[in-house]
Amino acid sequence: MSHAGVRAIMERDAEWLEADGRGGFASGTVGGARTRRYHALLLAATRPPGGRVVLVNGLDVWMETPSGTYPLSTQLYLPDVVFPDGAAHLAGFARVPWPRWDFVLPDGTAIGQELFVARDTAETVLRWTCAAWTCAAWTGTAGLDKEGVGPWRLHVRPLLSGRDYHALHRENPVCALGSAVREGCVVWRPYAALPAIVAAGNGAYQPEPVWYRNFLYRAEQARGLDDVEDLASPGRFTFAPTDGMAVLILQAEGGQDAAGPAAAQEGAAERAEGLARAERARRAGAADPHGVAAASYVVGRGGGRTILAGFPWFTDWGRDSFVAMRGLLLATGRLEEADALLCLWAGLVDGGMLPNRFTDAGDVAEFNAVDASLWFVVAVGDFLDAAAAAGHAPRDAAVLAAAVEAILDGYLRGTRHGIGCDADGLVRAGVPGSQLTWMDARIGDRPVTPRIGKPVEIQALWINALFIAGRWSARWAPVERAARAAFAARFPDPASGGLFDVVDADHRPGATDGCVRPNQILAVGGLPCPVVEGDLARGVVALVERALLTPLGLRSLAPDDPQYRPHYRGDPAARDAAYHQGTVWPWLMGPFVEAWLRVRGAGPAARAEARARFLAPLQAHLETAGLGHVSEVADGDPPHVPGGCPFQAWSLGELIRIERMLAEARNP
Repeated sequence: MSHAGVRAIMERDAEWLEADGRGGFASGTVGGARTRRYHALLLAATRPPGGRVVLVNGLDVWMETPSGTYPLSTQLYLPDVVFPDGAAHLAGFARVPWPRWDFVLPDGTAIGQELFVARDTAETVLRWTCAAWTCAAWTGTAGLDKEGVGPWRLHVRPLLSGRDYHALHRENPVCALGSAVREGCVVWRPYAALPAIVAAGNGAYQPEPVWYRNFLYRAEQARGLDDVEDLASPGRFTFAPTDGMAVLILQAEGGQDAAGPAAAQEGAAERAEGLARAERARRAGAADPHGVAAASYVVGRGGGRTILAGFPWFTDWGRDSFVAMRGLLLATGRLEEADALLCLWAGLVDGGMLPNRFTDAGDVAEFNAVDASLWFVVAVGDFLDAAAAAGHAPRDAAVLAAAVEAILDGYLRGTRHGIGCDADGLVRAGVPGSQLTWMDARIGDRPVTPRIGKPVEIQALWINALFIAGRWSARWAPVERAARAAFAARFPDPASGGLFDVVDADHRPGATDGCVRPNQILAVGGLPCPVVEGDLARGVVALVERALLTPLGLRSLAPDDPQYRPHYRGDPAARDAAYHQGTVWPWLMGPFVEAWLRVRGAGPAARAEARARFLAPLQAHLETAGLGHVSEVADGDPPHVPGGCPFQAWSLGELIRIERMLAEARNP
């Protein structure tokens, strides 16, 4: 595929995100068509940040003018039919301060459509503006029963489901399509077990239940997943407001500051404007240029804070939270939230391990990562440094120190999955059938990259964790010295000039894995103290730059390796097979840039070169896939088409860290 062809697809299918801070969100495409099962206007977390359900998938919208009727929405149906094609009238799109579409109809009528999610109340607010409305004749009274008689009318049909956000919805007799008008709002409850949907607006509502069948989701089709859905529409709003603005506010019943009664009392337009003012102020007050995007990932859990790994399908993962928080929270000065996050996770240490994720069903903790706990220790160290520099008093430094000690003690004694400190001072990990590092893809019961033994980045994390704990306890210094000596003796790979990826591979003493992977970069950059320096560090950076560097991040495997997969695409098995076998990971650009500066020096010339070579492509990417965000992965081969989650926490976090380190005059 040509670069121009890829760019055209990105422009049409680029995605926007509006998160509610509780695990719910609204998302969609610039072109208006829903291409994923996750694209929705009201997607709520019933057990924040989990229990996500899709309530309002989208809208069917059309405009009546004196010259005819024209669609503003775009729908995609089987087998590959676009109808209607509202995007044909799309004249412009802006993502700041929130998504806005400008339409120009064939008769010259100009209509603006905007959408935002109010973070304080989890309401989705939609507003349409049209100058022609103020010229239309009008009769009737305020409220839902008013009837416009002017020639310009906007018609809006909500499209509902009521399903788990990973599932799909089909027409069925259980789905209730009735409408209830309550306190000036319309209420729908398709399924009794799920929250009702409350809609408030300044238009007239008419119950007209119908089913829309066979929507096609192209992105799901490309991922080899079920891709067809039916949606229910209980009725239609008609707007012809004299103030030139049509308003529709959507919320899941039971949400904080429920929209319904408030909107009815204030008037929907006034309610929407008040929410808009609050959101503008919040977004304008972000301390960092990426502050609004960064805040999307930070949510509450159990009275504390945590970080969602990515949108639209990830929840909070331990490893991702600790990597991402350094950019999303520490680099943006959000120390209170970082404090709350670390204190929350500190209480989850069990047997020296932290959970790496929570199951969707019941939020059960899963302890299946060797690196998540060590990344927590690194995050604690970075937080304490940032807090000291900012004069922030940690809410409970003793709790954080105790959690760090418990983790290191657990690794020293030995814990789950064969994780433990070996006689040489290095950490061994893994049992047959397990995949404990961040390279954790599996096909069925088979790990793709098990990396059993002593993986290189685990040793770098272990040594850094020992160094951090050594600040308050001298007992860790001898363990750190032993681990450093063993690393220096065992990991240099004379054949590549870099480092082995795993030593004592498969727990076979002396066996090594010499695959050229990006994990070795963490021995030079990305962590508080480098594990290797001098010529060996320069060799590692040179090898990674030569074999793995792309404009969007580092490949997970060198292209000359027989196992290399150039593209991340296809069904789940094909994607999992490529996930860590050549696929590019943007988050690794942070450790690489830090390592590159450490071996080159961080003078003005080096920083200018790094900004042009490494930072500029990532910044350009902000305007392509997930708008304002950085994707999870990209193809290993040019043109490095983005894939995976279009909104990934640690990818954005590391971009923020790169910008910060390149703006600083001091050596990193």
